[in-house]
Amino acid sequence: MGFDQLPPTWLFSGADDALLSMVSDAPTEALEKAHEYKILRNVLDGTSAAVAILDERLRYRYVNGAMARMSGVPPDAFHGRTMAEVLPDVHRSEDTLRMILGDGRPRALSVTGMTRVSSPFRHRQWSAVYHRLQDGDRVLGLCGIAVEVSGLRQYLDDLERAHQRLALLDTAATRVGTTLRVEQTCAELAEFVVPSLADRASVRIVDTEGADDLPPPAPGVLRLRIMASAGGPDIVARIGLTAKSGYYFDVPRDSPVRSCLDTGRPWVGNLASDDVLLKMLRTPLDLEVIRELGVHSIVVVPLPTREHPVGVLYLLRAGDSAPFTDEDVVVAQELAARAAVAIDNARQYTLEHSMALELQRALLSEPGGPHPDIETASRYLPAGQRALVGGDWFDSMALPCGRTLQVMGDVMGHGFTAAVAMSQYRSLLRTIAASGAPVERILQEADHRLASIGLDRVATCLLALVDPGQGTCTFAGAGHPPPVLLHPDAPAELVHVPTGPPLGTDLGGYEALTLPVRPGTVLLMYTDGLIEDRRRDIDSSLRRLTHLRLDDIGGPLESVVDALLARLVHGTTEDDVTLLATRLRAP
Repeated sequence: MGFDQLPPTWLFSGADDALLSMVSDAPTEALEKAHEYKILRNVLDGTSAAVAILDERLRYRYVNGAMARMSGVPPDAFHGRTMAEVLPDVHRSEDTLRMILGDGRPRALSVTGMTRVSSPFRHRQWSAVYHRLQDGDRVLGLCGIAVEVSGLRQYLDDLERAHQRLALLDTAATRVGTTLRVEQTCAELAEFVVPSLADRASVRIVDTEGADDLPPPAPGVLRLRIMASAGGPDIVARIGLTAKSGYYFDVPRDSPVRSCLDTGRPWVGNLASDDVLLKMLRTPLDLEVIRELGVHSIVVVPLPTREHPVGVLYLLRAGDSAPFTDEDVVVAQELAARAAVAIDNARQYTLEHSMALELQRALLSEPGGPHPDIETASRYLPAGQRALVGGDWFDSMALPCGRTLQVMGDVMGHGFTAAVAMSQYRSLLRTIAASGAPVERILQEADHRLASIGLDRVATCLLALVDPGQGTCTFAGAGHPPPVLLHPDAPAELVHVPTGPPLGTDLGGYEALTLPVRPGTVLLMYTDGLIEDRRRDIDSSLRRLTHLRLDDIGGPLESVVDALLARLVHGTTEDDVTLLATRLRAP
């Protein structure tokens, strides 16, 4: 008996009576067959798997109870209709089904979509197997059995998204915060989130310094400065969502951005209405520009630190991009938290670096003056961008009897505290040197006093007392690199000054060394930044100094110093470099 020989409702609910009525006058064999159909239907209705029988035109001829419950469609509504007609939001490969009808080989396929029944899963998916039904050589249709795998699919999707999220955060750790520059760090963050999280992005920082050409904000108004943007052409500056860097705009207390900064929680405007966006953009003109760009969703995430947020990250989606999901917001928060640490560190570094540099330059720009029969030239080269300002200093003091004391020192460490300590060392040495004590006694007294006042930073120091009347130079050192004498008509000479302990240790034990110095000889004193190089050992660097020849340079002392630096320093240095050159004038 084929499908066409049965009544339209042959195996559907309520079809038992119609089927038995059809075969009531039939032979016993037909009656037994009908009972078999009834038993089969009861078995299929009792299984949890969805079962469907299709004819050769892929129209439903039977669905069991599980199929009806899964779809939310009564069984009799399936009869004679295709899946596209009954479940238009469920998708499967019709070509695969026709292949099964053609060659009879069973195949598995994935069925996806949404039915009329509510589901806890974001996306529903079934795994189905179809077999061909035939009576002898005659093809009757297909039998499909499907089980829902939405839970497993969602688990695998969540696991994959978690892996992608971790990979994104790991990548961010290497691409955001590569320098100690605020502008560069903000630019790295904006460029990283586009297009991985947003179509457009901008980073704006709370303004703590104030723009010189702008009046201060009104009371209760917070001023932000756009530091970086990414994701296409800039929007007009008055909107500030992706305006170019350097633009300032004020945030009143009732703004969502202000709420975001005050509470530390993100603000999400998915598919936001005009009324919602107006609260963010403030003016109808701004709203019009945003709508023209196709922006439909905005997320504002604070950049948190231990004390208060340093700014906010704007994320925008436009056009065909989907609205932001909860997971997108979580990822954005984690990225913002990591970036905020780098931005805050960069701000602190910039502040400390600027203060220390200004202090150091102020001190270095006010050295004492030597006697007229001695000329001096100096240079100070800060280290590369990653290094903090050090404690290098030099000084020149005219003493009685035509003598001049040249000083070169280096406080241990870097940063503002090192620069402050350097000023204390310099002032103390000036005070002691004014007494006219020998150079070794100056170091001895300075070492004792500095240790007694409790400075936590020791310093190396080199003193050179130049006496033109006697034609001598007396040296004393406190753990400092040795000086170099550049003779007009002879090889350079490395002066092996007796080595004493650094100042501030209260160990004492300094010795003096006196050498003859002729007019025209150049005394070169320097800090260790000139000779420290990871590519060579310290002895090799010192030997380079002895290869210098004054005959190859000559000219004014300023030109001599420039020529020396050109030969000895290439590119950025790992530490600050300070040089002090001294030359006796000819009688």
